[in-house]
Amino acid sequence: MLSLTDLLNRGPVVSDGAMATELEKRGVTTNSALWSATAMLDHPEAIQAVHQSYLAAGAQIMTTNTYQANVPAFEQAGIPLAQARQLIQQAVKIAHTARDVSGVTDASIAGSIGPYGAYLADGSEYTGAYQLTTTAYQEFHRKRLALMMTAGVDVLALETMPRLDEVQALVQLITATWSQQPYWVSFSIKDPQTLCDGTPLATAAQWVAAQPNVVAVGVNCTTLENIEPALATLKAAVNIPLIVYPNSGDQYDPVTKTWQSTNLSHQFSAFVPRWLAAGARIIGGCCRTTPADITTVAEMVK
Repeated sequence: MLSLTDLLNRGPVVSDGAMATELEKRGVTTNSALWSATAMLDHPEAIQAVHQSYLAAGAQIMTTNTYQANVPAFEQAGIPLAQARQLIQQAVKIAHTARDVSGVTDASIAGSIGPYGAYLADGSEYTGAYQLTTTAYQEFHRKRLALMMTAGVDVLALETMPRLDEVQALVQLITATWSQQPYWVSFSIKDPQTLCDGTPLATAAQWVAAQPNVVAVGVNCTTLENIEPALATLKAAVNIPLIVYPNSGDQYDPVTKTWQSTNLSHQFSAFVPRWLAAGARIIGGCCRTTPADITTVAEMVK
């Protein structure tokens, strides 16, 4: 099968969209600290159905349902260690099954690694209002990474990352332990020039671009109107593929864990040509985006 780098050499690549939104449509409750990882416990078939819906829409990347699935979070929810480990690997296996069933053999399976802030389940991935030592970051991420690598992912997705120091710790861990493993880094931003922790986006992207095995850098889980100026910031700073996957236009309230529509809701497709023109090489969707949005991206990329 083709690697993600091979796919990028052929032209822009289409990634998938939201998992939790599609799980909710299938009757899965996601408004807990575990978020979409809740489905691992009692609705694994729904996760597979969501993956297959995105492949059918034209996605060339499937992101595992592991953003908020980590051993400490499962243990906090009362799940025994052995089961927590099994659930994380099961998420990867479900993505493999979806790919096999769909017959889209060149789809890359991206192992989703959310930040420490996602584990806090208080919206910290949008503020960066936490700080650990390099060792503490690495110890937090190590178990999930090892489980996912054993289960078999094509690329790692270090996503919604609000802090450069956490990304540096993670990338150092990956390159030291799995020296050939490709990955992308996607930041959580305060504005099109700045990470949530205050680091200039250009500075963060330049650090990432200088690391081994990185396939793309970009931003995700931000508003539609932030993407084009963020791409301008990134394009001026680095010369590696740029990845973007914004939210649908709806606004999230981390306190109530609910979404409200805005005047940009359902305007996703109108922005895609502008992102392509601004240099995006991988385009997908984050929260509240749907297979219909990904179909639009696939059609425009073609």
